[in-house]
Amino acid sequence: MDFLYNNPKLKVRRGNLRQDMPKPEQVLWYWLKGKKLNNYKFRRQYSIGYYIVDFYCTELRLAIEIDGDSHYSQKAKVYDQEREDFIKSYDIRIIRFTNKEVIENIEGVIYRVLEELHA
Repeated sequence: MDFLYNNPKLKVRRGNLRQDMPKPEQVLWYWLKGKKLNNYKFRRQYSIGYYIVDFYCTELRLAIEIDGDSHYSQKAKVYDQEREDFIKSYDIRIIRFTNKEVIENIEGVIYRVLEELHA
């Protein structure tokens, strides 16, 4: 693999994903951007290998994923597991939240992220 991080071949796709962020991602991004959480820098729509994660902190090697309805089909579950196995093989931690969790309990989501920042 030529590029582990931010593969230039995925640059346009990453940009499109940033411009078309679903509401739950926008809500969480408000809390992650600008080093608001313990001065850690998060990036949005960051690629690792051929996969794009919703948010990533390079310093902590921590990816955050927000799962919408499209993640619940059997095919999507298999893809997500392969993707997660690949990302974890590079010693990157992943935490996942559902759209519903972010919209209905952002305080709990932020608390969980803060716990990971100290893990």
